[in-house]
Amino acid sequence: MAEKARILIIDDEEIVRDSCTQILAKGNYEILTASNGKDGLALLEEFQPDLALVDLKMPGISGFEVLEQIHAYDPTIVAIVITGFATVASAVEAMKKGTYDFLPKPFTPDELRMLVRRGLERRKLVLETIRLRKEKELLREHFAAIVSHELKSPLGAVQQNLFVLADDLAEKMTEEQKEKVSRLQGRIGDLVELINTWLRVISVDISKIRDDFKPLSIETVITKAVENVEPQAIRKDNEIKPKLSASLPKVSGNEGTLVEAIVNILNNAVKYSRIGEKIEIEAESDHSHISMHITDSGVGIAAEDLPHIFEDFYSGKTRPKGERSSGVGLGISKRIIEAHDGKISVKSKLGEGSSFTIRLPVIKT
Repeated sequence: MAEKARILIIDDEEIVRDSCTQILAKGNYEILTASNGKDGLALLEEFQPDLALVDLKMPGISGFEVLEQIHAYDPTIVAIVITGFATVASAVEAMKKGTYDFLPKPFTPDELRMLVRRGLERRKLVLETIRLRKEKELLREHFAAIVSHELKSPLGAVQQNLFVLADDLAEKMTEEQKEKVSRLQGRIGDLVELINTWLRVISVDISKIRDDFKPLSIETVITKAVENVEPQAIRKDNEIKPKLSASLPKVSGNEGTLVEAIVNILNNAVKYSRIGEKIEIEAESDHSHISMHITDSGVGIAAEDLPHIFEDFYSGKTRPKGERSSGVGLGISKRIIEAHDGKISVKSKLGEGSSFTIRLPVIKT
């Protein structure tokens, strides 16, 4: 049997309290009443109502104050104002401050039942949204743990053994071999740093990125990002064409995370582009901001996917055959950009490609 919804009725008129109770008696509700605001508020913690019917005009504590305290106690409680026609304007004002709806006196039983039913459905949706948000945060925490344990630890071991091996073979390797080992060490170091970035970004405290902020050249950031993605682009015969305005101003930021934000977008551009297509990355300044545009002519993004592509673990349905997506990259990029006080947006049309825009504030001189 479903748990009964709890309804609190606060009204100084006994006839209103009784009529509401009688009208709702046949529903699956548990009902308590109070004749004034003080007594009604005293029942909040004990009763934990799902919905409250509150008269605006009562002696002592006003209905407005009761509504404010109910909202402060638990903003998910659905509040419905009971009011006379003379105070409809006040009821509308209460709705502007978060009240769900109002019920003018006199009201019919059907009007009360319908409004209560809708209010309780609203609370159910709100609570479900909160539950899903908590599950999403839990998933993010689990993902961080998986990244740390399944990726960071093995890579750390490989990195340590490679250092030892390079030292043991230092006198036996040719210069070319030493150069290859050095590049390998660098790549592994980049991977470890990338994992550390993921862990910082996925964590709740995004402000940690700000600890390493310093003046940065966007040209350098873009160049490093392009170099990182170029091997994948070459394999698909995709050309990445940077177009940078001369003498771009510097931004304040963390180079590693900004590179990663752009790499994630470029990787997607390559992944979702057809063989032989070009990908453009442009940067320009309007003196207060730098705007970067990353444009491809690939498969594009479906209209129903566009509002969700920056959500963690969301993967759209449209992609080239054989391509996979973890649904993590764009969410990480968004948090990185926002940690730099910037904004990221996208325009796309299915079958015609996508264009991502990143705007970052410049350092004022």
